[in-house]
Amino acid sequence: MAHFEDLQPPFWDTSSDYGVQPSLTGRAVEEAEQLLNVALPDSLLDLLRKQNGGRVSDNRNAFPASRPTSWSADHVPFDSVMGIGHRERMLSMLDSPYLVEEWGLPAAVVLVSGDGHYWIGLDYRTCGRHGEPSVAWFDADDNSELALAPDFPSFVKGLVPAREFENERS
Repeated sequence: MAHFEDLQPPFWDTSSDYGVQPSLTGRAVEEAEQLLNVALPDSLLDLLRKQNGGRVSDNRNAFPASRPTSWSADHVPFDSVMGIGHRERMLSMLDSPYLVEEWGLPAAVVLVSGDGHYWIGLDYRTCGRHGEPSVAWFDADDNSELALAPDFPSFVKGLVPAREFENERS
């Protein structure tokens, strides 16, 4: 059976090592899930086993939004994924507890992308810590959030090039 990633263009921008953590191990996953107190989605772990975080392909760097956000009227950015690790001077999913508290985000969220003013995260509030989390946009500046996808595979399947939105505005 083909993985959902195999049905679309490549996920990672392999020309950059920005944000890439050391190769993901089973032990690192166990430690992350213990620290974060959640079961991470298998689909996310599959991606991180290929490359443990970093920039995403230009063909997958945006997600259509159902309503305007502080970022755009029609989409949210998704240019990188935080991996799992402790590489110096680099954010990781392991920083989620600190970042959630620092930016006043819901406690039952694991951040996968963002810059401080906005985040995209796995939202465990409805499913519980062992369920399949939805994916949401969290805007720390205006204290808003927006549901993006019911699960991580749906989120990845919905990713599109940001240039599609720029062309519509021209």
